Amino acid sequence: MPWLHNYSAVRHSLSLTAVVAALPIFFLFWALAYKRMKGYLAASLTLLLMLLVSVTAYGMPTQAAVSAAILGMVSGLWPIGWIILTAVFFYNLTVEGGQSGIIQSSISSLSGDRRLQALLIAFCFSAFLEGVSGEGAPVAVAAAMLIGLGFKPLSAAVVCLVANTPPTPFGPVGVPTSMMISVTNINSRVMTTTIGSDVAILALVIPFLVLVAISGFRRTIEVWPAALVAGFSYAVACFVVSRYLGVELPAIISSFVSMVCLIVFLKFWRPKQIWQFAFDSSNNSDAKTLYTRRQILTAWSPYLLLMAIMSFWGTPAFTRFVEDKLHWVLNIPHWPGLDGIVYRTAPIVDVPTMYPASYRWDFLTAPGTAMLICALSTMAILRISPSRGLKVFRATFSKLMFALVTLAAVVGIGYLANYSGMSYTLGLACASYAGKLFPIFSPAIGWLGVFLTGSVTSSAALFGKLQQVTATQTGINPVLTTSANLFGGVAGKLISPQSIAIACAATGLIGRETDIFRKTIKYSLTLLGMVVVIVLVEAWVVPGVIPVDPGAGIEHLALLR
Repeated sequence: MPWLHNYSAVRHSLSLTAVVAALPIFFLFWALAYKRMKGYLAASLTLLLMLLVSVTAYGMPTQAAVSAAILGMVSGLWPIGWIILTAVFFYNLTVEGGQSGIIQSSISSLSGDRRLQALLIAFCFSAFLEGVSGEGAPVAVAAAMLIGLGFKPLSAAVVCLVANTPPTPFGPVGVPTSMMISVTNINSRVMTTTIGSDVAILALVIPFLVLVAISGFRRTIEVWPAALVAGFSYAVACFVVSRYLGVELPAIISSFVSMVCLIVFLKFWRPKQIWQFAFDSSNNSDAKTLYTRRQILTAWSPYLLLMAIMSFWGTPAFTRFVEDKLHWVLNIPHWPGLDGIVYRTAPIVDVPTMYPASYRWDFLTAPGTAMLICALSTMAILRISPSRGLKVFRATFSKLMFALVTLAAVVGIGYLANYSGMSYTLGLACASYAGKLFPIFSPAIGWLGVFLTGSVTSSAALFGKLQQVTATQTGINPVLTTSANLFGGVAGKLISPQSIAIACAATGLIGRETDIFRKTIKYSLTLLGMVVVIVLVEAWVVPGVIPVDPGAGIEHLALLR
């Protein structure tokens, strides 16, 4: 029996219904920020509360509500959870192979200047790890490397948190942006291109911010050419890759290009004075690597292989071959208990329109499968036996198990909010109160979501549809607001309790979370302010710079005109 959305279900009042619809989100924030619940527990309880609200307040059929939640959870685990699991497994194999020390030595031997070491490790290499694995590994590994080079733990933690921002929307393997595409159904190329342009702007700024954080403004000016090379090369690569190679590779290729360009640049340029900390020894000569070129190439070869395989895996020709020739894709065109039941209504659509529900299991073309192939190849390159590899996989799964539960629950919340109509209620309410000023709030919503959940992916799942609906109702391009959610989220990553906890664990600063927060909050707010200004320029000054989703409905295109 068809069930029609009612966006003013509570006493025929949009405002009252919006308050009720926001209760699960408020509960999630309260559970995470005030009660400090574990993420998997807070998300699971929020999903149960969301089910209760959808059935009692909105009158959604129980079967359809449960089915929507299950569809969201399944979609969260595949392909998103699959990417995370295989990416972290790949990274853990490189650690198991004993190559981390060689990579650290190859980077640190390039310069004894602490500012340049911070650029190479905290900006370039950390961004590369974010593109490959994410899940806290970039900050943890980069901070540990800096401490190994002689950085103080607090300085290492702050620098790595500040530096680990440009790759976030595309790491690991494009997961946050993929999540936003999944939740909103915005054209993948349009979304990837837009956020790629935003990240390119951010990449020009962050290297300078990293240097200011470590040495102050005056010392930053002394090495501005190196910061410009690192940022500009990242920005150009990200701009190009996001347009032509899809969502999986911008962070990986851009960071690698940035690292190579900076390394080559340092072969021909040196600062007038090698800057070190006051507590460093008087020996300012550059360190020498203890490893041969062959050892260094072996250590880096898994990452080079990763870029090659992921570049091939993302090509349309390979996808068409698997789907059209091999037919190795499992499609469920009608998700049981949900498809054909839910209908969207005015003012979201002109006439009641079915809200389709389907699922696609692309087990071979999924980026996670490519990551698994990279991981198995890495075992061969680094001579890791199957038994050791299996042990690493078990340890990886054990470590990520609760994170995957959290991911599944959060995506379940997002899907249920969409199919029950809660996202549309909140979007309509925001449109009625914020109106044309909503672009000011879009980045702040993403910032707040990441601050509380610790994840740009989770923020996209929670607020993606809200951003899209509000934009559509106010005549704003929804590509602008949804990308602003991701863009603003990177600033929230600096002060997220989860990010700070990882930095503390990696640097031995357990109990000093407040010290790190006080040092990073100014950078977080500075970045958020910059993002808001950029979004406002894109919305009001040069609105044509943001592409329009070609798959948008006719009524939406009319609004934009």
